Amino acid sequence: MPLRIAIVGAGAVGGYVGAYLTAAGEDVALIDPWPEHVALIRSEGLRIEELAPEQGFTQRLRALHLSEAQGLVREAPVDIAFIAVKSYDTAWATALIKPYLAPDGIVVALQNGINEETIAEVVGWPRTLGCVPARIAVELYAPGRIRRSVPRGGTDLTVFRVGELHGRVTPRLQALAALIGKVDTVKLTTNLWGERWSKLCVNGMRNGLAAATGLAGNDIDRIEAVRRFGIRLGGEAVRIGQALGYQLEEIYNLEAEPLARAHEGDPAALAAVEAILLAATRSNSRSDLQRPSMGQDIVKGRRTEIDEINGLIAARGREIGLPVAAHEALAEIVRRIQRGELAPSPTLLPTL
Repeated sequence: MPLRIAIVGAGAVGGYVGAYLTAAGEDVALIDPWPEHVALIRSEGLRIEELAPEQGFTQRLRALHLSEAQGLVREAPVDIAFIAVKSYDTAWATALIKPYLAPDGIVVALQNGINEETIAEVVGWPRTLGCVPARIAVELYAPGRIRRSVPRGGTDLTVFRVGELHGRVTPRLQALAALIGKVDTVKLTTNLWGERWSKLCVNGMRNGLAAATGLAGNDIDRIEAVRRFGIRLGGEAVRIGQALGYQLEEIYNLEAEPLARAHEGDPAALAAVEAILLAATRSNSRSDLQRPSMGQDIVKGRRTEIDEINGLIAARGREIGLPVAAHEALAEIVRRIQRGELAPSPTLLPTL
């Protein structure tokens, strides 16, 4: 029998993965709370726009509104449930799908942030795996329309990382990697927690800055003051991750140690890091227009993941007594923007 797959959250990443898996012949049901989005997927299909226009396609696939999820009780159990909602919605989204899981069904965190612990509290640690969307930038810019702003993976670019929480390679992990490989390139990792913190460093450098400044991806790096504040964010996050015992991976084309040294004032490290960041602004991407997800949330008037990204980094740093001034300052700025007390602007960033 084919696998039964549910994706809770048909936003940019969840919808993108769902479209490719369905195109590959998998049995997928998307579950989402946005009525217009669900209705348009049903009537016209989900349009995927790739950076290379000829790679784009429209995929017909099954979409359920949140209120219709209970209808799954009349169907075969779900073998794999991907949680692809915002981090702050993880607990309820996992509880929503739990009753419909097969006895050996698994739940996979397909999110930013570090949410495996939250999922495991609902369905148990043995049923929880992780999938890090490490090198992808996608935007749900209208109902039924998802746009990718970076190239697809290849021999030199691995987009997803999948791993077991305990770090071992298991048959079900290999099967999950094969499944995700139908979407884009995938790495089977024995270092899920290190991969998670490394992606958190990236998000900590990019997402909050987009929300606070109103800038798109490339402009974050083109403006020196913003770029250097981002380096401080990255350096703080690296040192906290190292102190917590994580084995850090590459961070937005940057090695962890030079990024930390750049934050700490090493001139050679700073020059090298800035050169890499500036070179990325000239790469083949749509980042002149595309905002990181938290910047999109501000534009759309939605709650951001600031507490689950920069706020989480700051909290972990305070617990072990390491400096967190940049993350604390940025988190408070974004909270004030969410409340309508401030308007996004690069001038909001403090001088640290």
